[in-house]
Amino acid sequence: MSDSTFNFNLFIQESKDVLMTPRTYFSSMKTTGGIAEPLIKALIYGIAAGIIAMIWSLLKIGAMGGGLFGGAVGISLLFFYIIMAVVGLFLGAVILLVISAICKGSTDFEANVRVTASVMVIMPIKALLGFITGLNLTAGIIVGLIISLFSLYLLYHGLVETLKSKKETTRILIYILVAIFVLFMLIGFGARNRTRKLMNEFNNTGFKELLKEEYSD
Repeated sequence: MSDSTFNFNLFIQESKDVLMTPRTYFSSMKTTGGIAEPLIKALIYGIAAGIIAMIWSLLKIGAMGGGLFGGAVGISLLFFYIIMAVVGLFLGAVILLVISAICKGSTDFEANVRVTASVMVIMPIKALLGFITGLNLTAGIIVGLIISLFSLYLLYHGLVETLKSKKETTRILIYILVAIFVLFMLIGFGARNRTRKLMNEFNNTGFKELLKEEYSD
């Protein structure tokens, strides 16, 4: 990308490269040129994700779909994703910088911002698959975990190839993050099953008991 103008065609190509050949992409990724370029990239990802989430909401598909205020929620989702893209870019860069420092990699802030912006290509993909949660919560949780694991895969290459962190340390850290994500998924499944069990018990016994008390009076 040019230092003075944003090349949208190159942006599309780089987005494909991140997803298809992350190792090659991150090994040759620029780490200088200013903050404007990765910020624009993050904003585009955020806008794309927000539009997709808004469409699902308006169509009443997915976890955020439906309801009396479906249209208003849809518009608010667009702004939410845009704000989260900007906040996520800089907050994520700070977190990535700390991780890179732990793994003996680069602590240059701009380099970490650029890696973070590239990994944010996941945002519109996650939004696109968000309808699955509304159709089936279990499938949605599994898909969400797969997306998170793929994000860590991209992050690993960004750390090792671009930020030049130590492979062994980075690999161990990524394994720890994978374990944490899997643990959260299992906790989510446990909470979901517990809630379903309680609802079934209430439907089978509690509601009937309430009816008995009502008619006995």
